[in-house]
Amino acid sequence: MDLIYKMAIGLVAGFAITFVLLKFLPGEKIILGHDRGRKFAQGSEINIGKPTGVGFYFILVFLVLSSVICFFFNPVSSEKGIFESGNAVSGLAFGLLAVLAEMVTGWLDDRSKNPWNEYVKGALDVIVSLIGAYVCVHFFGTDVYIALTGSYIEFNPVLFYILAFILFIVSINATNATDGIDGLSGTLSVLAVFTTFLLAFIAGSLPDFNAVYITVIFVPVMLAYLLFNFNPSKMLMGDAGSRSLGFLIAFFAIYCKIPFIYLIIGLPFLCDGGISILKITVGRLTKKKIILFKNITTPLHDELRKNRNFSVKRVWLVLVLAAGMIDFLYVVICKLLRMLGAV
Repeated sequence: MDLIYKMAIGLVAGFAITFVLLKFLPGEKIILGHDRGRKFAQGSEINIGKPTGVGFYFILVFLVLSSVICFFFNPVSSEKGIFESGNAVSGLAFGLLAVLAEMVTGWLDDRSKNPWNEYVKGALDVIVSLIGAYVCVHFFGTDVYIALTGSYIEFNPVLFYILAFILFIVSINATNATDGIDGLSGTLSVLAVFTTFLLAFIAGSLPDFNAVYITVIFVPVMLAYLLFNFNPSKMLMGDAGSRSLGFLIAFFAIYCKIPFIYLIIGLPFLCDGGISILKITVGRLTKKKIILFKNITTPLHDELRKNRNFSVKRVWLVLVLAAGMIDFLYVVICKLLRMLGAV
């Protein structure tokens, strides 16, 4: 009953507090910036002037409620010290602090009069990702559950650290690049976190009840935001939202011991925003001698809007349905394989 009570608090409070904050946007003139438009983004001119950086509000709500329920209402006695290796509770706390750091750096850019240099933002992402990777290795260990085989694999700590760092960088930038269509990045984030939790629950790799609380808080918080961000949107999450969500998605997958699930839950982000990052990176490294996807406008949602004449709502529907089907099929396949393995 105690578990249900805490879940109910997280669900109701997460939605209600986020909804009220976004409805009235307290301190808007001081806290938020306003969208400047994106030079090469299809249809971005309609967002110019909208409040941006509202990720400041909903990420704070998520972090505060998660901290209260996971660490205050749910004290965990442990023989391990706060900084001792293997203390998963401390690892979760430091991971949430890293989400906060990613949110703050994005928020400062959102509210600045002139956009930050992308190399500065990239450097900050690298710093947070390096710290995040260390937290994961030190506190959670390097054993990884492979859902398709139903077994654990122990990784070399150095290799795990490198892969975790890469995962954070990819997830941050892919999620950020996907945030160009009303409701898209937020909806895909909800699907990603919920699918991660669902598969970890089925597989039995959930580290503790804190993973349940995080999911139950995150989903209603994001749904409250999406009420204001579905087309036509009234506000935008900005880098404060998209960058911190990218970090959180990757961190939660590692926390649940199934980081390779990002190849599934992150596929929509990689196909939409990821190819844009890859195209730009390769072009710059080769001084535009190699241009990938020459005949495709990136991100993919711009291709659908500009060249395929999709409406914003249709783009959202196509990409979300595709993501939902991929997630559903993967979970079903993993469940079937687990059942067959138990026979």
